[in-house]
Amino acid sequence: MIDIENSTDFTPPKEEFLKIMDYLNVKNVELLIVNEKKMHEFNLKFLNKDRPTDVLSFPLDPFPHSILGTIIINIDMIKSASKLYGHSLNEEALLLFSHGLLHLMGYDHEVDDGQMREKEREIVEFFNLPASLIIREGG
Repeated sequence: MIDIENSTDFTPPKEEFLKIMDYLNVKNVELLIVNEKKMHEFNLKFLNKDRPTDVLSFPLDPFPHSILGTIIINIDMIKSASKLYGHSLNEEALLLFSHGLLHLMGYDHEVDDGQMREKEREIVEFFNLPASLIIREGG
């Protein structure tokens, strides 16, 4: 199950999100879709970073039937990245969602030895998506 709170005019690809969750065997997540201003506020409040970002993930302590955590994606960065990289809004949303979902699952490209990059590559190839965040950024 995915609980989507969308404060933008973007219509998210819910069925595709669910397919990625199923592929990764994730049962429940919350997704917030916000604008750049709100994302900046979240990033400052929760991570003490005074700038917007494209995606944030907040895992929860698991207990039976609980959500894995919350993913927040920035619609304004979805729009700019889709133009920059030449793909659709939905494709960029799916990339950000996948990236956030992997973080909820415990992957961390900042400290791992490439495991998250490889898992993202696997998702990108399986769902025929364009280059993902850490693949295109090389990190």
